[in-house]
Amino acid sequence: MTSMRRAAGAALADLLRSAAFARAYTVTALAAGFLTTAIHAVNGPVVVATIVAGLAAIGAAILVARRDELSFIGFAPTSLVLFVVWAITSLAWALDGTHSRTLGAWLALVAWTVIGVTIAHVRDTLQIARAVGDVLRWLLTASLAAEVLSGIILDVQFETLGIEGLIAYGGPIQGLFGSRNLLGFVAVLGLVTFIIEWRARAVARQVAVYSIVLAAVLVVFSGSPTALVLVVMLVVAELALSAARRTPRERRRRANAVIASFTAAAFALALLLHRPIIDFFAARSGFATRAELWSEVVSWVRHRPITGWGFFGTWQNEPFPTNIVNLSLDSPHGSALNAFFDVLLQLGWVGLLLFAVLAVLALARAWLAAADRRSVVYAWLPLTLVALLVESMFESYTVSDLGWLLLVVCAVRAGQERSWRREIDPTAPIPPPATPAPGHQGSAGSAG
Repeated sequence: MTSMRRAAGAALADLLRSAAFARAYTVTALAAGFLTTAIHAVNGPVVVATIVAGLAAIGAAILVARRDELSFIGFAPTSLVLFVVWAITSLAWALDGTHSRTLGAWLALVAWTVIGVTIAHVRDTLQIARAVGDVLRWLLTASLAAEVLSGIILDVQFETLGIEGLIAYGGPIQGLFGSRNLLGFVAVLGLVTFIIEWRARAVARQVAVYSIVLAAVLVVFSGSPTALVLVVMLVVAELALSAARRTPRERRRRANAVIASFTAAAFALALLLHRPIIDFFAARSGFATRAELWSEVVSWVRHRPITGWGFFGTWQNEPFPTNIVNLSLDSPHGSALNAFFDVLLQLGWVGLLLFAVLAVLALARAWLAAADRRSVVYAWLPLTLVALLVESMFESYTVSDLGWLLLVVCAVRAGQERSWRREIDPTAPIPPPATPAPGHQGSAGSAG
C-alpha cells in the first residue's frame, strides 16, 4: 500500500512538472480570467470563487512540485509583495462589520496573484503570448457569434449575458465580456497579441490574418471610446519601442532615457493640468459621469488620505463609502472607473504609491528587455502593460480579476527577463530565449 501511494505521488509530481500540464493550466487560467464577468452573470459569485480558489490551489501545487527550479530571490517583485501585504494590513483600520468583506477581497487578490505568479514561472514570454492569443481567438469568435445569433439570426436579447443584439445597427456590442468597454479593451489586447504572433511567425499566416481582422472588427463594433484612446497610445508606444530597438546598442541607453523623460514630462503636465483636462472631456459625451464620480471619490479620500477605507476590491454590494458615493450621484457604479482612484480610495496614498511602483518598475523592466532583445515577442510585455495602465485611467480592471492577473504575469515575467537578482544569487534561473513552440511556422522574428 505504501509503495502504491509513493508511485501515485511520484506520478502526480511528474504531472504537475510536465510542460503539457503547464500549458493546459495557463490556457485554463487565462480563459477563466477573461470569462470572469460571464461566469459571474450566468452562475453567480460562488462559482467564480470556487474556480479561482481551485486554480490557485493547483498553481500552488505546481510551484511546490517545481520548487527545485525556482529561486527565492526573484520569485516575485518586492513591490508586488508589499502591495498585497498592505492590502491585508488595511484590515486593521477597516470599519466594524466590513472585516469579512476585506478578508474576502484580499483572498481573491491573493488567489489571482498565485495564479499569475504560477503562469509567469512555468511559461516563457512567447508561450504566454501564444496562450493569450489562443484564448482570445476562441473568446472573440464566440463573442461575435453570440452577437450575430442574438442580433441577426434570432433577433432576441440574451439578457443573462447582457447581449442586446445591436450588431445589426452597428453596435455597440459587448460579446461575452459584460460591457462594451471591456470588450474593446480585450479586443485591443487581442489585436496587439495577434500582430506580435504574426510578426514572430508563431502561427500560420491565415490564422494571423483571421485573428487580426476579427479583433479589429470587434474594436469597431464595441463602440468603446476608451478603445480608441488605447489604440492611439499603443501606436505611440510601439513607435517609441521600435525607435529604441533600431538605435545602436551604444546609444540605446540614451534613447531610452529620452523616451522616459518625455513620458515623465507628459505625465507631470497631465497632473498639473488635470482639472482643465477633466473639465474639457467632461463637456464631451460620456465623460461627465466619470468626472462627477472622481470628484466624489476624492472628497472621501480626504477623510483617510494615508490609509484609505480598507481594501474591498470591486464595488459589488456597495461597501461603505461606495454606497454613499452612488447615493450622492443617484447612479450605481461598480467601480471608480479608474484603477488609480480605486486604489487611492481603498488603500490611501501608501497603497497608490506601491501600486504605481509595481506598475512603473514592471513597465521599465519589460521595456528595456524588449529594446535589447532581438525577438519581437518581447514587445508583448511592455505593450500589454501600456494597455493596462492606459485603460486604468478609465476603468478599474487592473484592481481585480483579469486586469490584476495580467499585471502580475507581466510584472513577474519582466522581473525575470531583466532583473538584478542574478547579481545577488548567481544560481537563479535564467529565462531561455523565446522560440516558437514545436510545429509552428518559422522562428521568432526581429522587429521590422
